[in-house]
Amino acid sequence: MTVPPDRENPLARLVREVRARGGLVVQPRMGFSDTTTMRAGLRAVASLPLPTVGTLTVDSYTRVGDHDAARAALREGRRINGFPIVSHGAVTTAAMTADLVAAGLPVQVRHGSAAPYDIVATALDAGLTSTEGGPVSYCLPYGRVPLAASVDAWRRTCDLLAERSADGVHCHLESFGGCMLGQLCPPSLLLAVSLLEGLFFRSRGVPTISLSYAQQTNPLQDLEALRALAVLAHRFFGPADWHIVLYTYMGVFPSTTAGALRLIADSAQLAVFGGAHRLIVKTPAEAYRIPTIEENVDSLLWAHRHAAAAASVPASVPADTGILAETTALVESVLALHDDVGEALVRAFRTGALDVPYCLHEDNAGRSAAVVDTDGLLRWTATGRMALPATGAVDRRMTSDGLLAALSWMQRRYDDAALLSGPDPTVEPTAGSGPATSRTWKPS
Repeated sequence: MTVPPDRENPLARLVREVRARGGLVVQPRMGFSDTTTMRAGLRAVASLPLPTVGTLTVDSYTRVGDHDAARAALREGRRINGFPIVSHGAVTTAAMTADLVAAGLPVQVRHGSAAPYDIVATALDAGLTSTEGGPVSYCLPYGRVPLAASVDAWRRTCDLLAERSADGVHCHLESFGGCMLGQLCPPSLLLAVSLLEGLFFRSRGVPTISLSYAQQTNPLQDLEALRALAVLAHRFFGPADWHIVLYTYMGVFPSTTAGALRLIADSAQLAVFGGAHRLIVKTPAEAYRIPTIEENVDSLLWAHRHAAAAASVPASVPADTGILAETTALVESVLALHDDVGEALVRAFRTGALDVPYCLHEDNAGRSAAVVDTDGLLRWTATGRMALPATGAVDRRMTSDGLLAALSWMQRRYDDAALLSGPDPTVEPTAGSGPATSRTWKPS
């Protein structure tokens, strides 16, 4: 699909241009409640000499539609955990961002809401045309909104994005499906949800999308997953306007600075080797608190440095463990349930055709389970009614102690490696020096 330059989405344009040069766009997870700090954060990102996207992450009050509480916090001068975009309003938000956007910084609004219409409408009125989420990925893990209600809310939101795209700049919508629950969800289900949400977006007329995947517990499995996602994206979306987003590990983060830096470096290398086009970067502060502007900037520079170093290192080809076949089976089984993708998603969870491990939402069947094996591979232990190959499950059950160990697996792995090697965290490791990459990113 060829888009006139004056209609092209700023985020999609940046990714396309950097992608053509073989580069990687990096993006922070950043949100502050007051306009002064939020603007300072966006300005700091815009000033970096590397391809970046600015992030405006909303607060938890706004996420659930409690705008009165957000307004009260603003009146009382209390800090909250993000930018209350609806409470600030479109005029204030536009005054904060317009010159930065005009100067070339794409800004994405990130929100976590199962009912995002007001958030997205305010963002669009403020001139911000990129956002993210999805009817499944921002419903099941985060609250009690019924899935059918979330699908309806996302229909309205996608219709608004399509309507505004027809009137002006094309809007961009990223699926959060590849990050369900952050951890302990095998890759095939993450990919399936991301692809299905992308198909849902497209069915409602959203012109430009991105598909996500979060770094998990084994780098070769992640590499296989990213490559499977690209194969299926080409199959379902063809040459249309889409790209792939990788998230630095979303689970329990290393508590040591050195361990966190190694994990971030490994995520940047994984993005390059796996063919991702944009990386959502975390910081060493993640284990304790909301990162500062300076910490976000430092992590963007760190990730960019390692991505650039990885560009010249050939990656090994992962074994085929069945991720492509499993993902294909899951997506096709859901699409067979109904011609409308939204209705198909509702029926999929009602019947157990999709089933997220350890997810307590009332619309999730709860018959699936997975473990982190001794080699870091995420493996199914129970697949419920999902259309997965018979070989996709292993005969092992998760105990409460095993669940706690699995949740902290990456934290212990990277912290232990950092404590054993004792590196100076201010010294940049060379490409491939992290505990994961040293065993897997093997030059051919």
